[in-house]
Amino acid sequence: MISKEAYSEAFVWLWLPGAIKPVVAGKLTAEGEYLFFNYGRSYLARDNAISLYSPELPLQSGSLPLVPGLKMPSCIRDAAPDAWGRRVIINRKLGIRGAKGEVDQLDELTYLLESGSDRIGALDFQRSATEYVARRASNATLEQLVSAAEYIELGEPLNPELDQALLHGTSLGGARPKAQIDDENKKYIAKFSSTTDTYSIVKAEFIAMRLASLCGLNVANVSLTRSLHKDVLLIERFDRIHTETGWARKIMVSALTLLALDEMMARYASYQDLAELIRHRFVDASATLRELFSRLVFNILCGNTDDHARNHAAFWDGQSLRLTPAYDICPQNRTGNEASQAMLIVDNDRMSRISGCLKASAHFLLSREEAAAIVEQQLATITTHWNTVCNEAELSTTDRVFLWGRQFLNPYAFEDLDDDVAYLKSMAATLR
Repeated sequence: MISKEAYSEAFVWLWLPGAIKPVVAGKLTAEGEYLFFNYGRSYLARDNAISLYSPELPLQSGSLPLVPGLKMPSCIRDAAPDAWGRRVIINRKLGIRGAKGEVDQLDELTYLLESGSDRIGALDFQRSATEYVARRASNATLEQLVSAAEYIELGEPLNPELDQALLHGTSLGGARPKAQIDDENKKYIAKFSSTTDTYSIVKAEFIAMRLASLCGLNVANVSLTRSLHKDVLLIERFDRIHTETGWARKIMVSALTLLALDEMMARYASYQDLAELIRHRFVDASATLRELFSRLVFNILCGNTDDHARNHAAFWDGQSLRLTPAYDICPQNRTGNEASQAMLIVDNDRMSRISGCLKASAHFLLSREEAAAIVEQQLATITTHWNTVCNEAELSTTDRVFLWGRQFLNPYAFEDLDDDVAYLKSMAATLR
């Protein structure tokens, strides 16, 4: 259902590489359920104009056609709020009804124009083509942000102070309660514990991210704190650059955009296809492929099955693509041994098994022996540092038992390993 206050257009503002102030790049126009984009004449006339993402929105005049199957440009959808941000906006716009509301109660332009301006990447959305007015949150304490998130989860309207405090969180992706925190020269995304958590998901994500870093992966910096007796995970933002004169922003596009898909087609996203795209269009393709393969292996070893295509992204500078640091590596609850990844691994196989990774190794320009060595190294590293990182997180004995051997190093991950790689199965059994 489209809201009665549905917008008909929005102007897209962009932080060009290195810039601390945005310029208007073009306009989004609603035509029924579709959103079309066209660049502004003044933007096209700029010497330093770059495309928002060339394969989808090439730098040319006129209304640009949508990728078949999409209802709006995917690179613009990357900057829109996801489940949590939409819940916050529904709460603000509809009050307590938001607790029972579906996201289609509001149109896409409303979500773009009502969410905070400090969103992921380098885009923002305004009603004006000439005046940029940032939608900023007040300087809220961490306690205020935790309280506001609790009200949203309960579906209760926020008072004006808490409503303003949580504004930052409306432009973020994902389904977990979260907000943004600004420091003098750093910006963070704060993820909060949820009232529905059955174990310490915040600490589990911290542990996975720290272990991924120790395994040699390029991941976002994370830390843990507490507020109102709740755990809070702080993730340092890597799409912002602090300068003496202000904040510059980095343009980002998700793997969903890279693969020309949307949420309805996300089940077709695959590591194999992403690897092929990296070979042809990324800077330093060989190292990038090794990094992506290592992330795939780690996701399986730590039990992160929420590795969907919006949880992979690349920086875009108008000419080239570079893989961003890894983020949202969080072990997921599972009721049994068998599990599957959100993205296909190779062909039609998405099962959470190392055998699938090894089968796909050639697509990452790795030999079977090189791929097996990466698995072996990660197994050893995870086991060596497990207790140290758990101690750092102050993880309870109960949660350690819950995670180890169930999320981390689940036996299912090592099924079908035989012949030359059977030693990996034996190694995992011994370490477990």
